Amino acid sequence: MSDDEREERELDLTSPEVVTKYKSAAEIVNKALQLVLSECKPKAKIVDLCEKGDAFIKEQTGNMYKNVKKKIERGVAFPTCISVNNTVCHFSPLASDETVLEEGDILKIDMGCHLDGFIAVVGHTHVLHEGPVTGRAADVIAAANTAAEVALRLVRPGKKNSDVTEAIQKVAAAYDCKIVEGVLSHQMKQFVIDGNKVVLSVSNPETRVDEAEFEENEVYSIDIVTSTGDGKPKLLDEKQTTIYKRAVDKSYNLKMKASRFIFSEISQKFPIMPFTARDLEEKRARLGLVECVNHELLQPYPVLHEKPGDLVAHIKFTVLLMPNGSDRVTSHSLQELKRTKTIEDEPEIKAWLALPVKSKKKGGGKKKKGKKGDKVEESSQAEPMEG
Repeated sequence: MSDDEREERELDLTSPEVVTKYKSAAEIVNKALQLVLSECKPKAKIVDLCEKGDAFIKEQTGNMYKNVKKKIERGVAFPTCISVNNTVCHFSPLASDETVLEEGDILKIDMGCHLDGFIAVVGHTHVLHEGPVTGRAADVIAAANTAAEVALRLVRPGKKNSDVTEAIQKVAAAYDCKIVEGVLSHQMKQFVIDGNKVVLSVSNPETRVDEAEFEENEVYSIDIVTSTGDGKPKLLDEKQTTIYKRAVDKSYNLKMKASRFIFSEISQKFPIMPFTARDLEEKRARLGLVECVNHELLQPYPVLHEKPGDLVAHIKFTVLLMPNGSDRVTSHSLQELKRTKTIEDEPEIKAWLALPVKSKKKGGGKKKKGKKGDKVEESSQAEPMEG
C-alpha cells in the first residue's frame, strides 16, 4: 500500500490518533464556550466576546502538537458568533461595531475548533439573567435541546437523514415552536466542515437533499435551531455578513486591485476553513469581499433574522459514530428551564428519548459504570425527560 493510500484509509475514526484529535479539539471548544459564557454580562460588547473566544482557541490549539515533525494545521474552524434574541445565526461583528448585550437577552453562542483539520463545533443558548428561564424562552430552548437529544439517538448506523428531519419537527411542534428552515447538519471529514451527507432541518419542495444512511466511523455536526416565530428567517442587511469560506472549486480573474489583494490574503491565511472579516485588513476588506462573493469565490454565511419579538434557540454538537455507539463530544449544560409545554403526552418522542446512545457490548456484558463519554448524555438527557 502506498503512503497516500495509507493516509486515505486511516483518516477516519478507525484510527485512534484521529479520535484523539477530534476529542482534543472538542475539549478546547467546550472550554472556549465556557470562557465566553463567563464573560457574557449586560453591556459587554459582542465583538470583544467573539474575539476572546477565537483568541482562546488559537492559543490552546497552538500549544498542541508542538514537537511533531510534520506541520499540523490547527486553530479556529468556525469563528465565534453571538446572535441575540430574534437574530438566528452568524453574528460576529467587525471591530468597529458597538453592539452590547442587555439583561434578559437570549444569546446563541456558536464556535468551532480544529486540530489537523479534525473539527469540533458547538452551539449553545443562554438567557442573560439570574434564576430559572421561564415562559416561551424556556419552551424554545427546551424544544432545541429535546430535538438535539432525539437527533443524537437517531443519527446512528442504519438510520436515514430523513428520519432525523421528521423527528425534530415533531419535537418542536410539541413545544409549540418551529424548527428554523435552511439550517443543515453536515457530515464532517478532515478539513471539511460541510460534507456531502446532510440532514435537513425542514423538508420542503425548495430544499431537497439526497437520502443518505448514517454509517459507523462517521462524524456529524448536528445543528438544531428553534423559533417561537414561523421559522422562515430573512436576510435584512448584507453588510452584517462577516463570515465567509473560500469556495475551493471556483476560479475567476478579479478585476479590482482591492479584491485581488484580499483574495490573495484569504488564500494564504484561510484556504479551507470559514473565517471572519475581522481577521483581514479591514479598510480594504469590505470593498474586495463584494467582488469575491459576486463571482462565487467566497461562500458567505449571512446573518439571518426572525421577526422582532420572536425568540430563537440554538443547540449544535459534534458526534462521533463509534463502533460502541455515539459519542457526543461537545456540549454545555443548560440553565434550569420552567417551560409551559410538556412532552408527557407524546409517546413517540418519549420512545425516541428512551433509545440508548451507547450500544451494549456483544455477549450481553454489562457496561462499566462511569465510562468516559457517557456523562454528557446523562446530564443532558435528564433535561427533556422531565417533560
